[in-house]
Amino acid sequence: MKLEEIRQKIDKIDRELLVLLQERMGLALRSRKFKRAVSDPTREEEVLSRIERLNLDLIERSFTRRLIRTIIEESKRLQEENRPLVAFQGEHGAYGEVASRRLIPNGAYIPCLEFIDVFRGVEENHFDLGVVPVENSLEGAVTQVNDLLTTTDLKVIGEAKVTVKHCLLSTEDTDHREIRLVYSHPQALAQCRGFLMRNKLEARPFYDTAGAAKMLARENPRAAAAIASELCAELYDLEIIKEGIEDGPANNTRFLLLSRQPYANGGEKTSVIFATPHEAGRLFAVLRLFAEANINLTRIASMPLRSDPENYCFFLDFEGSEQDEKIAGVLQQMEKLTISLKRLGSYPAASGIY
Repeated sequence: MKLEEIRQKIDKIDRELLVLLQERMGLALRSRKFKRAVSDPTREEEVLSRIERLNLDLIERSFTRRLIRTIIEESKRLQEENRPLVAFQGEHGAYGEVASRRLIPNGAYIPCLEFIDVFRGVEENHFDLGVVPVENSLEGAVTQVNDLLTTTDLKVIGEAKVTVKHCLLSTEDTDHREIRLVYSHPQALAQCRGFLMRNKLEARPFYDTAGAAKMLARENPRAAAAIASELCAELYDLEIIKEGIEDGPANNTRFLLLSRQPYANGGEKTSVIFATPHEAGRLFAVLRLFAEANINLTRIASMPLRSDPENYCFFLDFEGSEQDEKIAGVLQQMEKLTISLKRLGSYPAASGIY
């Protein structure tokens, strides 16, 4: 190999090491929930002893011990910071993490495989908070999340609206004129179809936008790029070849912040889920309560009841807090008109689209 080829391989390994180190630190933070104290000398010595048994001819055992000891000390430092653990669905760099960083700037952001892992993790106190998408301006309601909201005891304590701005990312050593393949989630590829066609790029579906960026950083496939968020470029040391490559109009996703405890200071917005008897005019009677009280509705959506698919439950967001006398009165009247009324909570309204 030539010197430049060797350096490219070294850069690739460095990126892989840092991505793996990020994963390790996340696991260390999660382990804090199960320990009485940050320090566990017995466990630390077990880790160091096991690593030292590796027979690596180019790495001295003394160096191995110093390296792992440094990593352990850094993980302990992070645990002592006691940052709130904020769960989101997807890999690091997903738009769920973008929303998490907006909502909880001092958090530790933990990726989860599925939405249910976010809900269950917060419910069981493995995470402090969860961030999930509830609706998208182009695709509509996120059905799986709405379904989970009907059964959870978690409360909504915040919201964020995040602009979905797709970027074409590549490794530093990739010439954009050589790119032939582009990896991303099928939805992102569809939203950038015009750009891909104009530039004669072959779309390769991947399970997640951020996952595609992570794969690109770790494997550096030849003549390839990924479509993902700007945050992915920062996290995986990737170059932004072009940003804003989506074909359609402005695209944004609304995320909810979930907690085991309700928001303590009232809030400016409230979310509820309710079901009415399957009778003519009953839904109208409920909505009329809000009109007569001059309460502004900001969202209404419906989906079949899981327990009774012939009937529907309705998702309602409106301005005001449960602590307001007028809102409290309307909710009291709703209880008389509905089969069930689930109060998700009152919380601060999003100040804008990020």
